[in-house]
Amino acid sequence: MSLRTLRSSALFVVLLATACDAPPETQAPAGSDPVAGGAGAERLVTYTEERAPCDHYTPDRLPLFGDLHVHTELSFDAAANTIGATPEDAYRYARGEAIDFWPLENGEPRGSFAIDRPLDFLAVTDHGEFLGERRLCRDPESPRYDAEFCKQARSDERTGMMLFGQVITTETPARLPQVCGEDGQLCREWARDPWQRLGDAAEAAYDRSAACTFTTLKAYEYTGTPGTSNYHRNVVFRNGNVPPFPVSYVDAPYDSALWEGLDEVCTEEDGCEYLTIPHNSNLANGRMAPYMRLDPTVTNRRAYAAKRLQREPIMEIFQHKGGSECINGLSSVLGAPDELCDVEAVRFIGREEVYGVTRTDADGNVSLGEAREVTEECGDEVGSYGMLGAGCVHATDFLRSGLLVGLEEADEIGLNPVKLGVVAATDTHAATPGAVEEADWRGHVSVEATPAERLQPGLLTSGIDGNPGGLAGVWAVENSRDAIFDAMLRRETFGTSGPRITPRFFGGWDYDADLCDRTDMVAAGYAGGVPMGGDLPPPTNAEAKPVFVAAATRDPSRLGAPLQQLQLVKGWIDAEGRRRTEVILLAGGPNDAGVDLTSGERTGTGHDSLCAVYRDEDFDPSQSTYYYLRAVENPSARWSVFDCLRLPEADRPAVCSDGSYPQTIQEMAWTSPIWHEAR
Repeated sequence: MSLRTLRSSALFVVLLATACDAPPETQAPAGSDPVAGGAGAERLVTYTEERAPCDHYTPDRLPLFGDLHVHTELSFDAAANTIGATPEDAYRYARGEAIDFWPLENGEPRGSFAIDRPLDFLAVTDHGEFLGERRLCRDPESPRYDAEFCKQARSDERTGMMLFGQVITTETPARLPQVCGEDGQLCREWARDPWQRLGDAAEAAYDRSAACTFTTLKAYEYTGTPGTSNYHRNVVFRNGNVPPFPVSYVDAPYDSALWEGLDEVCTEEDGCEYLTIPHNSNLANGRMAPYMRLDPTVTNRRAYAAKRLQREPIMEIFQHKGGSECINGLSSVLGAPDELCDVEAVRFIGREEVYGVTRTDADGNVSLGEAREVTEECGDEVGSYGMLGAGCVHATDFLRSGLLVGLEEADEIGLNPVKLGVVAATDTHAATPGAVEEADWRGHVSVEATPAERLQPGLLTSGIDGNPGGLAGVWAVENSRDAIFDAMLRRETFGTSGPRITPRFFGGWDYDADLCDRTDMVAAGYAGGVPMGGDLPPPTNAEAKPVFVAAATRDPSRLGAPLQQLQLVKGWIDAEGRRRTEVILLAGGPNDAGVDLTSGERTGTGHDSLCAVYRDEDFDPSQSTYYYLRAVENPSARWSVFDCLRLPEADRPAVCSDGSYPQTIQEMAWTSPIWHEAR
């Protein structure tokens, strides 16, 4: 094994930024292979729409940070409705402008909120299900404004959310006849304007100049919630060519139907292309497992895997409803407990959950009741109530164990339906993309406007159970739609729990042990292997062992703490067919860093950057295996500590002192995996 840790942060910044100032080159022809190239290589992006080539271009990729999961007042359940925050506001916020925000006075926002620094890219993903219904119930000129359903839906945000939610929590969704008419056509017609508005806002905010300062991606959320379990996807389009209407859960109540529906209305002839991103799999109750929802023949499993590989390259690993990386205690996975799986977790095997359930009386009135149950594994059946933080958990609810399910499927049918890279997001419902600062979090959903509100238990894993969320990272040759979309398709992506940690990860067979000390590390990484999201090439010989180059730099702003360690997460199917995982320390390690809880200030020292070259001497080429990198910061104060400090001591709720919630966290970044699939 070879292990080297880089100690010079100045040198490492140079390594990560290699060739960032390279001049623009000739645009690559359609179909060119998007891999890194040296001087004189063709430009590694093909534009599918008119725009100026970006001045800031590099074949060695730029790290870009953004948010691919954001809601505004066009979403039926958004807190943005109370503050009037629009898609235009979300794009303004992402670009660094202040927008109107809580607190409210006489129903009007009197506060102001701005991001700490602009994002590089953004997709506003308002729910596609109720664009027309929401408008019909809120526009005084609509023919349904005075309908009893609409009056109830307008009475307060939670009531409206529960009323509309009844549609998407069923296995057989249908439009509301009292709002949409018996054929549903009225809601389709009234959805036309908000859908157009979403697209217009994205177009207006997109920087098509050579400066390439900000990229927008047209998108929406597909909000399937069968059994109150999370089955959601964000649908993201390559360019400005989008369907006339979003394909929603009402139209397509399972994932393969969504892809089939989108294939019909988003065609190559129209210049339209899309991908989907599942999120909050931690709340899915096993519903992300394809073999639990399909006729389990090899033919069907292969067809499903092929379509998912084409259309769903990445997943959301972290957001304000918790982490989806891993969970401790799965009986089907062999591996040591990992305490970092518990950071901002909302599911724990063996813990009793108390959660609210909706009840509807004979008159149609909706109310919240209470239920209790101990969280168990799903077994052979899917569960329910994951969106409330309840119900069973399954291996496919989490990335680390879900990737093992994918390896098993690949071994059996020859295709991997869980070959997912990663991003992270906020899922803000207040039009504040990238609002991830623990010390200045102001809430993402309804009833999170004040410290006192945020410190209470909330609905849908919000309030004290929630968190500010994370960011999506991509390694793209430039900041343009096509370059970012290509990065997502090839899974050269990463996610962070908030700070702008910058990780790089390469895998191959012959990397030099001194690569961390060389200024050509990035170029050598591409030339000698594959980046995050790739497949290891065939081994050079029967005795070859894979070698990984892992590196990260800290967020240099006040949001970022020093790095504590780099970890390699390995998962494989062993010779006996068992699922196994291991966390391997690559660089850094536990230290004396801590937090002063009386002020929220960090203590101790860490690293500005870390780098390691690691050879897996335990690798067995006959066993399907994946690897991903996790970069971990020193401990920081959780957002709830800062909110507790804002309140007078006498007014602080019990969670401020009773130990029921953690007071510190460790922020981190995760890369997409690199795979070896045995054949």
